[in-house]
Amino acid sequence: MKYRSRTDIVSQILEAANGGATKTKIMYKAYLSYAQLKEYLAVLVENGLLEFEKGTQTYKTTSKGLQFLKTYSQIGGLIIPDTGAEK
Repeated sequence: MKYRSRTDIVSQILEAANGGATKTKIMYKAYLSYAQLKEYLAVLVENGLLEFEKGTQTYKTTSKGLQFLKTYSQIGGLIIPDTGAEK
């Protein structure tokens, strides 16, 4: 797997948790070790991008997290040119 930035990893975690997901599901979808996952989850919850639901033991992407994903996607679209658009 190629090198990923922290922003790429955060995006993958938020995508995995969209709609609700357990730690295990997020860990596998974002290709992280358990130690890495714990660190990222703590930071994302602290910054309001994820919320933990105690009753179901799941993490869910917040509206702030969804806004992050939208902005991340828009920036990615600006950086990576459309194939076939120029010729």
